[in-house]
Amino acid sequence: MHRPLYQAKAEFFRMLGHPVRIRVLELLQDGPRPVRDLLADTEVEPSNLSQQLAVLRRSGIVTSRREGSGVVYALAGPDVADLLRTARRILTDLNDERAHLLTGGDEGGTAR
Repeated sequence: MHRPLYQAKAEFFRMLGHPVRIRVLELLQDGPRPVRDLLADTEVEPSNLSQQLAVLRRSGIVTSRREGSGVVYALAGPDVADLLRTARRILTDLNDERAHLLTGGDEGGTAR
């Protein structure tokens, strides 16, 4: 059965809809990272991180490989980093707009 693209997109964004997953993806933008580093930088319980990494791995958005006694994760491709940069730009623009409106716009006055 073929599902519509809009449904696949909605499922993709739902998969991204967890703060730990987003944080992991942000960390992986700088290159592959071992789980021990991800644990230190996300400050979550190992079981929670493991669960979130499994979701990302099943979706195909990250890859993993064993190195010695540990596991190293990486982004599956550069498009994920592009998506995160685009999201940051959109959120920054929205926040700038809101701040501008709260300060009274071009009037330079106070919020009403």
